[in-house]
Amino acid sequence: MEPESAVTTCYRHPKVESYVRCTRCDRYICPDCMREAAVGHQCVECVKEGARSIRQARTAFGGRITTAPVVTYVLIGLNVLAYLGELVRPAIVDRFSMLGADLRGPDGGHYLWQYPYPPELHAEGVAGGQWERLLTGAFLHLPPLQGTFGILHIVMNMVSLWNVGRVVEAQLGRVRYLALYLLSALGGSVLILLIAPGTHTVGASGAIFGLGAAYYVMARRLGADMSTVNRYMTGLLLWLVISAGLTSWQGHLGGLLAGGVVTLAYAYVPRGPRRGLLQAAACAALLVLLVLLTVGKVTDLTG
Repeated sequence: MEPESAVTTCYRHPKVESYVRCTRCDRYICPDCMREAAVGHQCVECVKEGARSIRQARTAFGGRITTAPVVTYVLIGLNVLAYLGELVRPAIVDRFSMLGADLRGPDGGHYLWQYPYPPELHAEGVAGGQWERLLTGAFLHLPPLQGTFGILHIVMNMVSLWNVGRVVEAQLGRVRYLALYLLSALGGSVLILLIAPGTHTVGASGAIFGLGAAYYVMARRLGADMSTVNRYMTGLLLWLVISAGLTSWQGHLGGLLAGGVVTLAYAYVPRGPRRGLLQAAACAALLVLLVLLTVGKVTDLTG
């Protein structure tokens, strides 16, 4: 009488019979654990280990290569949701728009800033401790029937974000791109605080001007054909001049400068294992500078 052959089972599922071995670790694997390989099948752990050993492709600026501009989609979505919120509750604009300093009395009226402000008056804006306005204002836009542009304000900004944002995100990768966008928005708000603290401003224009600066710096760094890029930058700078009489040129200029500084760090930091760390350090340094400028201005305003 022949001896009964031993039953082999999957190493991950002991109750499942298996007679196929992983070509790398030689363990038995069931159909649920099999992953096709160039030769035979591999188990789940060996496939993951192999993926970790493969060097991920990077862009010229150190970002991971992505197939879809997810961050751009999310940013557009947040701006649109904020705009719908404004339509439902218009008070959102007054509360979360970028405002450096304002004084209001018990009756809600506006008063000239006084140093220090009297206790019977209430300080609003960044000087009143509402630091969130430095970023929230960049996600709000003019209501449909207000100002020179109305609903065109958000339409123009979102079209610009769609056109330029996809290009910049593809080159920088998602993390670097998001840092660029937020620092550009913050840079625009800080320049508004420094130069025109008493004005309400809304819009993603500061961040978009930062993306425009990034588009130009990246094209120069990659040696691209500058004819199209120069035409785009000419239009951007022309709009910066025109906006001096229509919207917040301070926010546009601040975003342009911040975006340019961040992208110069992305583009010209030497390649190497510490490239990402140096790029992050440059972003952190700019953030610290913007915070110090904000603290200094608020201290000056509040005496």
